[in-house]
Amino acid sequence: MFVEQLYTSCLSEAAYYIDSEGEAAIIDPLRDIEEYLHLAEKRNAKIKYIFETHFHADFVSGHLDLAAETGATIIYGPGTITNLPVHISNDGEKFSLGKLQIEVLHTPGHTLESSCYLLKDEQGKDYSIFTGDTLFVGDVGRPDLAQKANEITKEDLAGMLYDSLQTKIMPLANDIILYPGHGAGSSCGKNLGTETFSTLGEQKIGNYALQQPDKASFIKAVTEGLQAPPAYFPINALINKEGYKNINTVLDKGLHALTIEEFKFKMKEDKTFILDTRISTVFTEGFIPNSISIGLEGRFAEWAGNLLPFDQSILLVTEPGKEKESIIRLARVGYEKFEGYLAGGYTAWVEAGEKYDMIVDVEADELAMDIPFDPNLVVIDVRKETEYADGHVSVAINIPLNDLIDPASMANLEDTHNMYVHCAGGYRSVIALSLLKRQGFNNLRNVIGGFQQIKLLGDKIEIEKSEPIVTE
Repeated sequence: MFVEQLYTSCLSEAAYYIDSEGEAAIIDPLRDIEEYLHLAEKRNAKIKYIFETHFHADFVSGHLDLAAETGATIIYGPGTITNLPVHISNDGEKFSLGKLQIEVLHTPGHTLESSCYLLKDEQGKDYSIFTGDTLFVGDVGRPDLAQKANEITKEDLAGMLYDSLQTKIMPLANDIILYPGHGAGSSCGKNLGTETFSTLGEQKIGNYALQQPDKASFIKAVTEGLQAPPAYFPINALINKEGYKNINTVLDKGLHALTIEEFKFKMKEDKTFILDTRISTVFTEGFIPNSISIGLEGRFAEWAGNLLPFDQSILLVTEPGKEKESIIRLARVGYEKFEGYLAGGYTAWVEAGEKYDMIVDVEADELAMDIPFDPNLVVIDVRKETEYADGHVSVAINIPLNDLIDPASMANLEDTHNMYVHCAGGYRSVIALSLLKRQGFNNLRNVIGGFQQIKLLGDKIEIEKSEPIVTE
């Protein structure tokens, strides 16, 4: 028996590879399937099954492409509704994999079709459980992603989740290894732990959701304090349910090198935008006007899904050699409309004498010195409401980065304002500044190092706390 977790940090997503006697299974694959194919080849195994724990909302699965490449059967849990060529399993159904068995445990709650997969070893002993978004390390899956057509409330789903955990998970042995679908940073739960795997025994003791004395307490605990889910979640869930283009088709279109003249021509087309994936510290030094910055160094795909339209074509500006990575990571969250990339990148643009723009970087102590003397100064904190509430510059206004795609969020801003923008460490603030630039604001400064550096100034700048405003 061989089990390997394949963890993708920028999405906080865990896929799994299992094999025995030359037969392999993949659980919750990402859209780019090369890693699974290479691992199976290395292990001299043939992929027989693709198990999906549910219709994922935070990424596009690789189930269709992987099945087409290998002939493997796609397995979903009971209650699955789709026209895709999948096997809809029964609760308790077992699948043989070499000398192993994988048992389906239907665990509705995160979604209606959510299921866990219990792996039994060569002796038939329960070895590990792959819980998807039903149970995480330190948390459970959020129950507010209900299919609205069925008029199911988050309280309804939370109640189902309680029953699933109590009847299907809690009775299992403590030494069973817990392999969840996500780790810390995922928006699929409220407060996931930093570890990417655990044991059921550890979770029975340390997971707040499993400590609740009754169903009503559980429902209250898992539904209160939920932030609004990312805007792209329903789009990705629908893609996973209805299908998508083959990843190679997407790459063929996106990996088209454009000359500067071709790039400029496409810039003028309606429903086309420029995405610059270079690191944020490089972007501020110079960029093509109206570009949106989302650097590959951060939670790239997640922020793209939150901020970028799915119905517009993408022109890419990347660090040379990063074109394919940019496209694959965007495709993971459902982007397929690529017009190509600028050959030679930003350097070629500047060397050709084309117009460019810049964002001024300032140190935190410069912000502290300017606050008392500049009546037009506005400090914009683009962190989440909860981060802002936990401590912020006293004169700062909070416009979370997610909100900046709505022009109404900038209604009280004027171009005469001298705007100092910061986040926690500097990544999100550059994204925000690129969005503000596109809205016509020019008096902009990026506070290097963000709030992490601001806090180090001590008495030089006033910090205060406030009560968070939580969006239900």
